[in-house]
Amino acid sequence: MATFHQISSENLECPICLTLFNHPKSLACSHTFCKDCLERISQTQPNQQTISCPVCRKGTPLPSRDVRKLQTIVPLSSLVDEVKTQNPTCTVCETDEKPPAVSYCQDCGKYMCKSCDSKHSSWTPFSTHTVVAMSEILSGKVSLKRRRKCKKHPNDDEECFCIGCREYVCCKCGMLRHLQAGHQIEEAAIHEERLIENIKELQERAKSKKTTIENHIDFVETQRDEIANVMRKLTNDIDKTYDEYMQLLSARRDALKCEVKRLSEKFEKKLQVMEEESHHTIYQMNAMEELVSNGVKVPLEKDSLFAHDTLCENLKSFLGRADPDDQSPRGFAERAKKISFCRYVKVNELHLGELEGYTWDVIADVELPVKNSMNCITHAPDGEMAVGSHLGGIHLYSPDGELKQTVLKDENIQEMRFLSDGRSVVRDMHNKMSLYTPQWEKLDVTFETMNNDEGGLGGLTVDRDDNIYVGYRKPKKIHVFISQGGKAVRKMMCDGYVPMQLFSCHTMGKLILNDASAVVCFDGNGKKENVLKKEEGVYAYRYSAVCRDDSVIVAWVKREEGLVNIDRYTRNFEYFQNITTDFKIQKPEKRGWYYLQEFNSGEIAFCTPDRLYIFDTI
Repeated sequence: MATFHQISSENLECPICLTLFNHPKSLACSHTFCKDCLERISQTQPNQQTISCPVCRKGTPLPSRDVRKLQTIVPLSSLVDEVKTQNPTCTVCETDEKPPAVSYCQDCGKYMCKSCDSKHSSWTPFSTHTVVAMSEILSGKVSLKRRRKCKKHPNDDEECFCIGCREYVCCKCGMLRHLQAGHQIEEAAIHEERLIENIKELQERAKSKKTTIENHIDFVETQRDEIANVMRKLTNDIDKTYDEYMQLLSARRDALKCEVKRLSEKFEKKLQVMEEESHHTIYQMNAMEELVSNGVKVPLEKDSLFAHDTLCENLKSFLGRADPDDQSPRGFAERAKKISFCRYVKVNELHLGELEGYTWDVIADVELPVKNSMNCITHAPDGEMAVGSHLGGIHLYSPDGELKQTVLKDENIQEMRFLSDGRSVVRDMHNKMSLYTPQWEKLDVTFETMNNDEGGLGGLTVDRDDNIYVGYRKPKKIHVFISQGGKAVRKMMCDGYVPMQLFSCHTMGKLILNDASAVVCFDGNGKKENVLKKEEGVYAYRYSAVCRDDSVIVAWVKREEGLVNIDRYTRNFEYFQNITTDFKIQKPEKRGWYYLQEFNSGEIAFCTPDRLYIFDTI
């Protein structure tokens, strides 16, 4: 059987880490590497579905992006384990029975027994030699620096390096074969010194690059602190003003603080992405640098040279990337600084104030699953927006416009709202009302509503006590039901207005009615308090909704031009904010029926029979 020295010096070293193979894995090109080395390479490559061989650069598919699923070279692994259990013998003693080696001289290239090691250490010319214990070699802590013997000239060391062939040769082979072939030959020591200098230069560049990126991370942190300070100041200003008013301001205060939180989360999300990208860049660079630094351990040759050439080129390419730009985080901080809290100073007004310095814009323009079918929209308890269709089904959308699911596909939806416990009340096209669990299972509850011929269709809403308000177009009145079903417990006349859309003010207990010609506010007893109209002939149709803080948003629509204005008003219908002006919508093909609603998270949804538009800040 071959000795430890013979085997390990020829076939059992990984070309990357230059130590005995550890869990050897074979690539499609038949080159073999340690599992850990391949995992480090995979982490530095952009496409982790394949892995590029460092020696020949051929790609190998990576099953499930997992290096562990590559083929393991079981015989090679067994041979490595067997070699690790063998102790090399002394190569200095000239006796037939070689004693076991206890050390290895890196300069002499000899294994030594205890006796030879003692003599070697006592010889003055050898006092500067590097001697390592066999225990460190066998444990893998130390890699051997040894020069191969020439296969054609066994007594000669390979002290030269052929640049064209990328291999070490002895002086005789260099003179007789390589130089005659026109190859460039240089001393092995000079080649190794230049290789080490190149690696050190890459390490210095990597160190400088990491410093730059770390400074960028510190800068991002600074911008985050500035934004946090701005947000804290806004919150403090809101609280200070709130303390000067009555408890009725609590709903408005909470809404403003929620808006500050939403803005803060938006800025934080953008900064977090930048920071994570920078951390990932340093992580990749550390992995690449660690792979490259193996070249300083021992002289490189053959596959190891090709592998390290590839790794060095990869690191050079990585270091050539542009440094992170500080302009983006600075820009977000500057935008945050422009936001301010403007106190509302009108006498006896309980509106508190407004956040200024940011704008609204459309973030989603979604085509509904079925055209000319939308009848209602309402915010769901889990933060989604429910869009009801008279052709069947309720479509649930996330605040960014993603369709999450469709439920009650066989129900023809006219109106729907949610109760405080997550149950939903649904009114179909025949004026029949049903109650559903949060899991959309129909409950055995009956409501004695007016039929369609007698009452006609109308709006639906739920107040803070889970009372259900049902509007009827023909008699222009509202019936009030409790969630247990049965007959109406109360009736309200609408002062001549058609209750086509209904909304409840949860804080003040008021009711907002929209009949497309006006937005009307009624108190809890059905008495008309305020009416909101706009100049006739400019925006002929009005569609409203009530927000979390009981402010009212109104969409003024020019149907023929396909334009919409969305404004926000206090609960007393006093204007204080514009959401969008002359926003161009896709004109519906048939019905001109629109709906407006606020997400629980603050985004505003405007729905046509065919499309859903979502507006958000910044």
